Amino acid sequence: MSPTDPPDRADVERTTHWLESLGLKVSVGEHTLDARSGADRTADIDGALRDLSIKAIVAVGHGSYAHRIADGLDFTTAAHLPTLLVGFRDCTILHLAFWERAGLAGIYGEPDRSFVAAAFGAEPTVLQSGPDSHTAELTTTGRAAGVLLGGDQEQIATAAGWILPSLHGAILLLEGQSLSAAQIDRQLTMLHRTGRLQGVSGVALGRYLDCGPGPVLDVLRDQLAPLGVPILGGLPIGQGAIPIGTPAVLDADAGTLTIEPAVT
Repeated sequence: MSPTDPPDRADVERTTHWLESLGLKVSVGEHTLDARSGADRTADIDGALRDLSIKAIVAVGHGSYAHRIADGLDFTTAAHLPTLLVGFRDCTILHLAFWERAGLAGIYGEPDRSFVAAAFGAEPTVLQSGPDSHTAELTTTGRAAGVLLGGDQEQIATAAGWILPSLHGAILLLEGQSLSAAQIDRQLTMLHRTGRLQGVSGVALGRYLDCGPGPVLDVLRDQLAPLGVPILGGLPIGQGAIPIGTPAVLDADAGTLTIEPAVT
């Protein structure tokens, strides 16, 4: 189903066929291809949450309107009948909402081969920092443990003040796309000034794609270094699906982020 803009029919069919090839039974949400309102998107997600036969909600399509439905979902049912949300960057705010209101972990990424391991594997997911990735130079030293929360920086900033869970003791996952250095700076300044970054145990940095103009890495360093916690950059976020909302260990010295499974 689509919590944002309606996807292309071809994308839905391709995702459906791939999931079915794994032996999964797939049901396409009623409004997936024509959702024009928040009410339609909410109805599809709530219907899935209340259906005992549905174990996961896979988001398709891309857009910037998931925040409109983030606090209107049936979180009471979600808390009692856990359903796995699978979604990438645009769905960050929904992952945050499901954790804040229902304590639910999810899968951050899109359905691909790594999704199988993240969703069905019993072993932790281990991400290795890539030394050639542009955020790798922000890596510090040290080790941190905590629940992995976050995702797309712009969506995290959007969630602040109403649906962003406490990040105290958490490992904060940050990545971004199509943001200027000034936008990155404003958003992180706001998170700092409102106290939302206070108490984070570590920071896991993915890629900041198509970001600039401006000194993006300098801005990230200026904003994150004062936290005084281990920072691990260069992580291949977006190149595979990972659990989110589960315990994780960040080892900046070893260059690894180890994440516990989302499903037990």
